[in-house]
Amino acid sequence: MNPAKRSPSCAELVKDRLYFAILFHKPKSGSTSTHYFCIDDEFVYENFYADFGPLNLAMIYRYCCKLNKKLKSFTMLRKKIVHYCGSDQKKQANAAFLVGCYTIIYLRESPENVYRHLLFGNVSYLPFRDAAFGTCTFHLTLLDCFHAINKALQYGFLDFNTFDANEYEHYERAENGDFNWIIPKKIMAFSGPHSRSRIENGYPHHAPEAYFPYFRRHNVTTVIRLNKKMYDSRRFKDAGFDHYDLFFADGSIPNDAIIKAFLNICENAEGAIAVHCKAGLGRTGTLIACYIMKHYRMTAAETIAWIRICRPGSVIGTQQHFLLEKQSEMWLEGDVYRSKLKKTQKLAVTKILSGVDDISINDSKYQNASRKDSEPYSDEEETHTVTQGDKLRALKSKRQAKAYSVPLTVILQSSVQKSKQSKPSISDSAGLSKRTTRSTARKSSFKSLMPQRERGKEGKGRLYNKYAYALPLSQGREVCYVEQ
Repeated sequence: MNPAKRSPSCAELVKDRLYFAILFHKPKSGSTSTHYFCIDDEFVYENFYADFGPLNLAMIYRYCCKLNKKLKSFTMLRKKIVHYCGSDQKKQANAAFLVGCYTIIYLRESPENVYRHLLFGNVSYLPFRDAAFGTCTFHLTLLDCFHAINKALQYGFLDFNTFDANEYEHYERAENGDFNWIIPKKIMAFSGPHSRSRIENGYPHHAPEAYFPYFRRHNVTTVIRLNKKMYDSRRFKDAGFDHYDLFFADGSIPNDAIIKAFLNICENAEGAIAVHCKAGLGRTGTLIACYIMKHYRMTAAETIAWIRICRPGSVIGTQQHFLLEKQSEMWLEGDVYRSKLKKTQKLAVTKILSGVDDISINDSKYQNASRKDSEPYSDEEETHTVTQGDKLRALKSKRQAKAYSVPLTVILQSSVQKSKQSKPSISDSAGLSKRTTRSTARKSSFKSLMPQRERGKEGKGRLYNKYAYALPLSQGREVCYVEQ
């Protein structure tokens, strides 16, 4: 049966070849002319609260590889390929998102055309929402996400010829560092380090030293902290990194001085910048979004969509509306910045921000680290109470627990036994024999953050692959492309 005749429950994306359908019953197998496949239970969004998408970069990549393989398969050359989904509206939105991304990335369709094709019959898609607990006040549409993917392609943020899905999935896990690149080779977001590596309430904390090897290999030269001090910044500084403090309260929005200082630091950094708050989601995503809007003229919705595709759960609550309000201001500042940069050929950004003649990134107004840097803050409001960042970190560590069976008590018992046998150091390869979930993760060291493939480069005679991972980089990665 021709899938096109199933209208209004089917969209033809490539004539006589590729279709997207919403079916309320599983199609019969064995058709000689049509191949049906469903990914509803294969690519699943890991939610915090009521959020359900969009799916992350690795899932987009793996879906595209899967679909490319089907389209190139010799046994399916004469078949119509139908990606179908069921009646779950949340899964419909994510399925449409994946197939839409494919047509934009590989078929070079415009976001508007893709979205129009997917609105077949009376179909409508649920808008995505933030990871906050409570009522949604900001809707992120499927079209916003398509525009984000398209802009990411234009600006070089997205390149599946070089993208490593295994590495992405490795480092986004809490036990391996919990970080993601938002702008490759320029800005990354990560969960805040702590004074020492340990497991606390089921969540693995990492000391600053745990990040040094990766940061050095990827030319990260600057660290920006947005939350209250949980570690001594001199540990980064003594290792050769620039470190800045731009604190504002968890779940809140930054003032103009913080935004200007953040942009100034990013625009003058010699290498890449690593930004963190507590969970590396709300405050971190908000300031990175300001940078993207200023320098790439993306809309607030497109920017939020891209950051969430890279790092799900980013930008929360009032921060979304704040970015909408800041959009035109950031665009204007970006226009002025680029105009003056062309004339002067100098990165004199401190002389062009809103008429301010001199904003020094080393000024004590922004560089809180200059005051009693060796002593962590003792702040009752954020340090000793459960904040939004704490809740999001806890949810992130627990949401995959059902997929694994090693209980936290076993891990803690193992950790206690190890500590009795030998005094741990930052260079120890600490861990369990098997990889666990975020809620049952092992203690981290700077070796434990490195995938097996990268650790192998440190020395042939050293057994850094002692502890197994679910997705070791040594398995190799697929390169996903379409012949032009």
